[in-house]
Amino acid sequence: MTWPATHLSVSIDRTPADVAAFAGDPANLPLWAAGLGSGLRSEGERWFADLDGGTIEIRFTGPVEAGVLDHDVVPETGETVHNPLRVLANDRGSEVVFTLFRRPGLSDADLAADSDAIAADLVTLKRLLEG
Repeated sequence: MTWPATHLSVSIDRTPADVAAFAGDPANLPLWAAGLGSGLRSEGERWFADLDGGTIEIRFTGPVEAGVLDHDVVPETGETVHNPLRVLANDRGSEVVFTLFRRPGLSDADLAADSDAIAADLVTLKRLLEG
C-alpha cells in the first residue's frame, strides 16, 4: 500500500552543505520548524519536544551531511511518523524538498493545515539562511 504524497519545496541561495548543516542540527529546529512543537530539549543523544498531545521524540535518520534530513517523529504512543526531507543541489544553491504523506484518516482540512504549516516552515528556513 502507498499513500498519496505532496512535495513541498523552497529554493535557498546557499550551498547544500550549508543548508544541511543548519537544518539538520536538531538544536536549530525551534528557529524554523514551528510544527515540531516547543520546549525542544536534548537528553543525551536524543531530542524531544512538547506538543498539545504530549511529548514527541525527533530522530534524524541521515546521513545529514549528504542532505538527507529525513526525520522520524515518535509520540508517546510509540507510532513512528517518517518525514522525508532532502536538500538537493540547485545550480549554486539548494532546493529543500519535504514529502508530506496523506496517512489514512487524515481529513482534507488537516492535510491542508499540515501542508500550510510545512510551507511556512520552509519559508522561515529560507529567510534565516539567506539573511
